[in-house]
Amino acid sequence: MNTLTIFYDARCGLCSRFRRWMLDQAVYVHLDFMPYDSEQAQKRCPDLPNLRADQEIVVMGDDGSLWQGAGAWVTCLWALREYREWSLRLASPGMQQIARRVVHWISSNRISLSHLLRLRSDDALRAEVSHVSCDTGSCAVN
Repeated sequence: MNTLTIFYDARCGLCSRFRRWMLDQAVYVHLDFMPYDSEQAQKRCPDLPNLRADQEIVVMGDDGSLWQGAGAWVTCLWALREYREWSLRLASPGMQQIARRVVHWISSNRISLSHLLRLRSDDALRAEVSHVSCDTGSCAVN
């Protein structure tokens, strides 16, 4: 596998922060992030609306393999050089149930956690930047 497509909620601060964190990591495979509700995501994975991508992260391999929830998180860790060993631990039979519970709790509370931790979503950051004008050679907020 050479590429993982990670479908995430660009309106969620926690999801957006996770995306930015992953982009800062050394990787074994290329990571391609797409808002789950974008037109591009629907073209890449036509079954996405049926996968509850609005509730849990969905990851797709370039071979068409799909992971969701805890399996998707473990797959994301598997792609990162410093966290592959953790992914293997979390995928072990003894840890799978714990990983599922933790991921389900985080997914169910991600919007509240985003507000509590004051995490800005990608959509909110884009909206803020759209008010910046740099036409004259110096930038100003409009």
